[in-house]
Amino acid sequence: MTDKSRTSRLKSQDRQDRLKAALKANMGRRKAQARARQAADATGEEKRTEQAGDTGTREED
Repeated sequence: MTDKSRTSRLKSQDRQDRLKAALKANMGRRKAQARARQAADATGEEKRTEQAGDTGTREED
């Protein structure tokens, strides 16, 4: 094998490794963002439910 083809293969492998790492980091960020949104939606849903149940009128004894 020649030095040129070996160098080319190493560069290609390095590029693939960088892309793989970038994709993994991106997916991690997206999953964290989705979990945060889901938690915020759940919290917001609880608040809406509490507000909907509170009509502002008093019950008569």
